[in-house]
Amino acid sequence: MSMTPREARIKKLKFRAWHRGFREADFIMGTFADQHADSLDDQGLDDFEALLEAPDQDVYGWLLERTPTPPEFRTPVFDLIKSFRYFARTLWAQDLAAKNPAA
Repeated sequence: MSMTPREARIKKLKFRAWHRGFREADFIMGTFADQHADSLDDQGLDDFEALLEAPDQDVYGWLLERTPTPPEFRTPVFDLIKSFRYFARTLWAQDLAAKNPAA
């Protein structure tokens, strides 16, 4: 069964979200993509893709509110990711604990 153009785009975005090169950003963006990309409309996918094009350190700083987010990235998708980061942090902590159980 072949994929629709939308399904192919989402698959590509999910891969890119998990392979940004900065582990903390990968986990937030990748987990978000896995859980929400399928439900985003075309504008949401465009906004998410724009974030994936931005430098990792910048996006991470915006998500943690360490630096101001440029107006072009202040979108409903960005707000959703900012809210989601708390959930992702909990998942990441659980993942780390499972990989490194206390002796």
